Amino acid sequence: MAIRPILHIPTPCLREVAAPVVEINDEIKTLVTDMFDTMYDAPGVGLAAPQIGVMHRVIVMDPAGEEEDRAPLAMINPDIKWFSEELRVHQEGCLSIPEYYEDVERPDLCRVAFLDIDGKSHELECEGLLSTIVQHEVDHLNGKLFIDYLSRLKRERVTKKFQKLAKRAAG
Repeated sequence: MAIRPILHIPTPCLREVAAPVVEINDEIKTLVTDMFDTMYDAPGVGLAAPQIGVMHRVIVMDPAGEEEDRAPLAMINPDIKWFSEELRVHQEGCLSIPEYYEDVERPDLCRVAFLDIDGKSHELECEGLLSTIVQHEVDHLNGKLFIDYLSRLKRERVTKKFQKLAKRAAG
């Protein structure tokens, strides 16, 4: 169990497509455990492996509210099979774009197929916040960020801000 550093934009791997997991072994199980520890520590409601520099198709999430018991969910090789036509607006943030939030419109419902930590296949119909989290995290696996849904002006503004921060941090 370890808390891993979360990468911020403009780190290049956040724009790359993650590779499918071919075998659920001890390395992948440790990755999932570390991702949960990292997500809860941040704190966040979801995390994709590329956000910690691991280019595998693995996501973790917990849509439970602060007053609710934890409801951790890990998905290996998630594949969204269906989206509803009905849309929903939700204010999104991202651990890779800290302290920046914007309203994003996404399908209200989705159905996702995935493997669990034991390699068992599942299909889950998601709605509301869970649907938003799944779509947001699967986007990470495809090199897409929630700011890609914003206007060009807003996207460029936040990207430039984080590029300046990265240059300052590099010295």
